[in-house]
Amino acid sequence: MTRLTATLSAIDAANEADPDRSEGSPAARLYGERMTAELLRILPDASDELRIAARGQHIERWKTPRSAYPDGREGYLTWRRDLGGFHARRVGEIMAENGYGQPAIDHVGRMIRKEGIKRDADVQLLEDVICFTFLRWYFHPFADGRSDESLTHIVARTARKMSAGARQRALAEFDLPEFLAEAVRSAGA
Repeated sequence: MTRLTATLSAIDAANEADPDRSEGSPAARLYGERMTAELLRILPDASDELRIAARGQHIERWKTPRSAYPDGREGYLTWRRDLGGFHARRVGEIMAENGYGQPAIDHVGRMIRKEGIKRDADVQLLEDVICFTFLRWYFHPFADGRSDESLTHIVARTARKMSAGARQRALAEFDLPEFLAEAVRSAGA
């Protein structure tokens, strides 16, 4: 077994404990598998570090529930920042156990914490993969019952995080209603 395979297997094993089985499998493990599939679809020869960051981006997410933080934007942002740090630490521990050195661990941590979006190609690619995974697997259930105005705001925010190439790819790959496609097109303006 290679150190990459061992690392991904350890991330999956940690995520196997996710109590959310609403889709029949542990939600965190399923999310990691979907992230990996999207990454490899976009970049089949992705580096070990990108593969690990994609697979571990939500490692043990259920251990830090949103409900443990105050309501509102500041509480949400604090939760997201804390989650990024937690995920980076957990994945770093697993990487170290499987023979990765500190430079690789630090690189994966920066990707998971989203440090350098729009400046670091790997961080940006991971963000594009996150957005594609959301659009492909989670958008429709998320959108159910939300107003067009709310969806437009969410899709525009998501599209602003994406690279220009990823926005074009999203328009080509996803059958978005015109008002949402316009939100994606406008995000690059």
